[in-house]
Amino acid sequence: MTKKKIAIILGVILIVIILLSSFFCLSLRKVSNKNEIINFVVNNGDSKEEIVDNLKNANLIRNKYVTLIYIFLSGNTNIQAGKYELKRDMSTGKIIEILANGDIMNSKKEEVTITFNEGITLKEYLKLLADNTVLEYDEIIEEINEKEFLNNLINEYWFLTEDILKDDIYYALEGYLFPNTYNFYVDTTLESAIKKILNETSKRLEEYKEEIENSKYNIHEIFTMASIVEKEAVSYEDRTKVSQVIYKRLDINMNLGMDVTTYYGVGKSMKENLTNVDLNDDNPYNTRRTDFLGLPIGPICNPSIESIKAVLEPADTNYVYFYADIITGNVYFTDSYEEFLELKEIYG
Repeated sequence: MTKKKIAIILGVILIVIILLSSFFCLSLRKVSNKNEIINFVVNNGDSKEEIVDNLKNANLIRNKYVTLIYIFLSGNTNIQAGKYELKRDMSTGKIIEILANGDIMNSKKEEVTITFNEGITLKEYLKLLADNTVLEYDEIIEEINEKEFLNNLINEYWFLTEDILKDDIYYALEGYLFPNTYNFYVDTTLESAIKKILNETSKRLEEYKEEIENSKYNIHEIFTMASIVEKEAVSYEDRTKVSQVIYKRLDINMNLGMDVTTYYGVGKSMKENLTNVDLNDDNPYNTRRTDFLGLPIGPICNPSIESIKAVLEPADTNYVYFYADIITGNVYFTDSYEEFLELKEIYG
């Protein structure tokens, strides 16, 4: 092929790229200069294709195919259900940003600030939501485990896998709701509230994504370990050591034997006493059972980023046992069972 032909081909390719880029940019422009308000609804369960079709039918976007491509390229894939006030003089990018951020109708409507503390359970999250919004606890405690709802979330968030769908798990999203302070509209939907929290989880996990993917344990197991670490220790140093003990016991095929898993398994508060019946209860979380090997079926609370980091970067020690003093928060470690019994006698 001659240099002239190559130059012609390259020129044609360049022209095609310029034309496609121009078409793409033009297709994302506002449909009108009129400041006309359009009420737009995104229903629970609407697919992105359905949402974009509705945007096109409402004459809010120029091209639905370009809009779909833009959604994935922009990363604004977590479109939230709700009622929106959109305008025809908004660009496609602005419209998608509003839908992804959940900026629903009437920005002046009442908001509420809720703090979810580190180490609390999903049930406690939902109780706080129900106490401060229009959501009804009895309804959302059922809705939170609906398979269609969960499958949609799995498709949207890289850190949610089918492991959360195991039949014996109490609550599929336990462990994945990042503890923080959030602002919610009082008339929020459960989907909108959960996605706001999961968006924060995604943001905070980004720094550790490579470590998570390179671990010999999958992300569900990592979150399960982090939830145990969260409950067993207070300081970061102690958490890295508890993490090391968990790894050690898993490696030598030793029973984890951790009370915090039993509390969750039988649904008791940590302020209550565990009975022999509790310690021998046959549930998929109770690692105190002597015949229970491996990790619980899922997380037992929603851990802090510090506990997740402690699991990803455990202490370089060789401890096998520890005793956590509930009163002081101190944790005492040893590689000797005899010393462990002494610690239990002293601090128990």
